[in-house]
Amino acid sequence: MNPESLFAMALGITPPWEVEGIEFSKENKRLDIKVGFTRGATFACPVCGAAAPAYDTKEKTWRHLNFFQYEAYLTARVPRVKCPNAGCGVKRVSVPWSRPDSGFTLLFEALVMTLVREMPVKVAAALLGEHDTRIWRVIDHYVQSARAQVDHSGVRRVGMDETSARRGQDYVTLFFDMDQRRLLFGTEGKDHKTVKAFTEDLKAHNGSAENVTAASLDMSKAFIKGVRDTLPNAEITFDQFHLIQHMNDALSKVRAEEAKLFPEQMRGSRYAFLKNPENLTEKQDETLTRLCNYRLKTARAYLLKLALQDVYFAPTREDGDHWNGILAWFDSKLSNGFIEAINGLIQSAKRRAIGSRSTKNLINMAYLIAGKLDIRLPTLDSDDPI
Repeated sequence: MNPESLFAMALGITPPWEVEGIEFSKENKRLDIKVGFTRGATFACPVCGAAAPAYDTKEKTWRHLNFFQYEAYLTARVPRVKCPNAGCGVKRVSVPWSRPDSGFTLLFEALVMTLVREMPVKVAAALLGEHDTRIWRVIDHYVQSARAQVDHSGVRRVGMDETSARRGQDYVTLFFDMDQRRLLFGTEGKDHKTVKAFTEDLKAHNGSAENVTAASLDMSKAFIKGVRDTLPNAEITFDQFHLIQHMNDALSKVRAEEAKLFPEQMRGSRYAFLKNPENLTEKQDETLTRLCNYRLKTARAYLLKLALQDVYFAPTREDGDHWNGILAWFDSKLSNGFIEAINGLIQSAKRRAIGSRSTKNLINMAYLIAGKLDIRLPTLDSDDPI
C-alpha cells in the first residue's frame, strides 16, 4: 500500500476525494497532505443536492491533528458547482472533513473543545500553536450550535445573578433553571433589560415567560423591575444569602464608624460581630456582652442581623417577618444558594477566559461549564470521514 492510500484510509478520505500527495518537512516540523478529486467527479449542490460537475476550484488549507510532534495540514482543491436546477447558481461545495468557513478539521476542533474544558483558552492555544482568537471562534460555534437545540419549554422556576467579567467591569447577568440546575441564558449588563433579553431567549427555545411562576433574586431594583415587567406570573423570592450578606455589609459599616469613635471599647470586636452566637469563642462572647451593655449601634445592628436570620428558621410563613419577598421563601423554598454553589464554576469560567476582552467569550465558557449542553463532537471512532 502506497503512502497516499494509507493516509486516505487513516483520514477516512473516500471517493470522489483522494489523497494526491504527502510532503514532510523535518526542518519546518510539518506534514502536508494534498487532497484532490478524480477527473469527471460530480458533487452535490449545497442548495438542492443535485449532482453537478466541478465548475472551478479554489485551494484551501486546514489544520489537522498533529502527526506525532509535527503539525499536520490538509490542502485541497475545493470545487464550485454550477447546479443544473434554476435558482441555485454557482456554489462552493462542502468538504467532509471540515465544517464551512473553518480553518480546522473536525477532529482538530474536537481536540480544541476537549482541551478548553480542562484549561484556560490561552494555555490551550499555546499548546496547540494557534492564536486564541481562532480557538474562541471554535468554542462559539459549538456552544451556539448546542444552544440552538435546547428546549426550555419546561422552565418554571428561575434564578438570576450578576457577575463582573473583569474586576468590577463589564457585568454579565446569568439566568438559571432552578429545578434542572443549569445555566439557561447569559447576557451583558445587569439592568432590568437583561430580564427582557432572557424572556426573548426563553421564547426562542420553546419556553414562555407566562409559564415562569417563581424567580429567585437579590434585592436589586433592576431585577425586581425586570421580573415585574416581563415575568407576569412569577412570584419573587429574595435570596436569603444575599439578604444576610447585605445585613453583614451594613453591620461592618456601622462597626467601622463606631470603631473610630470608641477605639478602646471596639478593639478586637471585628470577628466577634461576624459570627453567630453558637460559634463565638469565650473571649468573643465576653466582648459582645460588654459592648451590648454600652448600647452601641453596632450591638443593635448585630441583634437585627440575628433576627433576620431567624426568619429563615421559622417553621411557617405566619412565624416569619412581613416582607413579601422574604415570606415567598416559605412557599417556593427558592434560594440562590445553588447559584452560589456553582459560583466556583463560573469563577473557573473567568480563569479559562483569561486574556479575553469579550464578555461573549466569558458567557460561552459559562455555557460550556454550567449549561449542561449536548455538544456532539466527531471522534476517532466515528464512521464518518473527517
